[in-house]
Amino acid sequence: MRNAEPFTFTLGGVHPPGRKALTESLALEAMPLQSRYVVSMSQHFGAPALPLVKKGDAVREGRRIGGVDKFLGAEVHSPVTGTVVSVGRAPHPILGPVPAVVIERDPEASEAAVTPQEWECLPSCDILARIRDAGVVGMGGAGFPTNVKLCPPANLTIDTCILNGVECESYLTADHRLMLERPADIVQGLRILLQTLGAGRAFIGIENNKPDAVAALRAAVDEAGEGSRVTVAALDVKYPQGSEKQLIEALTGRRVPAGGLPAHVGCVVQNVATAHAVYEAVALGRSCYERVVTVSGRGVARQANLVCRVGVTLADLAAHLGGVREEAVKCVLGGPMMGFAVAGLDYPVTKTTSGVLFLTAEESPEFEHGPCIRCGRCLDACPMGLMPNEMSIYAERRKYDGMPRFGLWECFECGSCSYVCPAKRPLVQFIRAGKARLKSGAGK
Repeated sequence: MRNAEPFTFTLGGVHPPGRKALTESLALEAMPLQSRYVVSMSQHFGAPALPLVKKGDAVREGRRIGGVDKFLGAEVHSPVTGTVVSVGRAPHPILGPVPAVVIERDPEASEAAVTPQEWECLPSCDILARIRDAGVVGMGGAGFPTNVKLCPPANLTIDTCILNGVECESYLTADHRLMLERPADIVQGLRILLQTLGAGRAFIGIENNKPDAVAALRAAVDEAGEGSRVTVAALDVKYPQGSEKQLIEALTGRRVPAGGLPAHVGCVVQNVATAHAVYEAVALGRSCYERVVTVSGRGVARQANLVCRVGVTLADLAAHLGGVREEAVKCVLGGPMMGFAVAGLDYPVTKTTSGVLFLTAEESPEFEHGPCIRCGRCLDACPMGLMPNEMSIYAERRKYDGMPRFGLWECFECGSCSYVCPAKRPLVQFIRAGKARLKSGAGK
């Protein structure tokens, strides 16, 4: 661990308003089971799962209904017991319509029981099989299949596992509440990750605006007898502290090389919610079909941190919380910096849905963007040391093949550049357009 404080990254970063007071004190609340679930087959990074059921099939809660035949993918399980009423398509904020299974819940069915399972004597391959079979993916938003992430290239040695409890996006408090209310489960998940990786030490990184979560995790680490190899570190508050590369630098002083992976500097990073899902999969035998979702913003009648099954729609969430207010002008999946605005409420919650924001015009004002004024603020804000200003100019002129020289593929679209731009230029959107054009071959 670095000896010199403050614990943070060195390049760039911004300080958007937290706006977490709306939900940070709200305890986890179970979302009542709904009559119908729209279960997306694209809840992860990689190829969509293939539906394994057909219309009319009876399914049990936790039964596998989507399978993968590729390296990058994740199994999908039924969130309830019921009947498949259709196999069609559902909206996705990035991919457009994707395959989905619609299930009508049996109101008479009892919820599936969980049974504690021995894991401490298992070899890594068996633990990985449980994680894969449960369909666990990165719950922080990226959705990378967890079993794949736990298998770094054979020529690389992992000595450090990092749990990401930063949650630096405005409004979001799902991870905060999970750390407060289920710290022991998260620490057990971390113990499983350490055993699987063969790593000798771990950090749990939490921004110091969550002192109660820091205290809860430190107590849980001590209770588990893991104080000698697990450090709970309070980090400075700075966005995007929760990005993998920035978090690794803040905690270890190591810098992931351009184009490299955390494994290239001996690290694996997992979200705290992912560690919780790993615990449930390996120690309880429960598949991944439930998560905590922060529903916030002043455009919804009531805010909450909901524990809900995947497949509930945004309309279901809003109805449960009293409905959408007339003042709402935008609905965002995820946080306001890296999330995606959606055009309707028929989108289903997936394993990667950390937040749903209903924002008013005051919270999300609209601007007309102007030309770049060459002020350089976006360069100062970029945590990767890139040149978003130049990339945006090339994108405007549709000269996409000129963008990579300014760091196009290193950009992880945190939005810091857009946040500080005085001309209100949609820099992230320009960058996304450049990536999409070049990937499709249309930008050359």
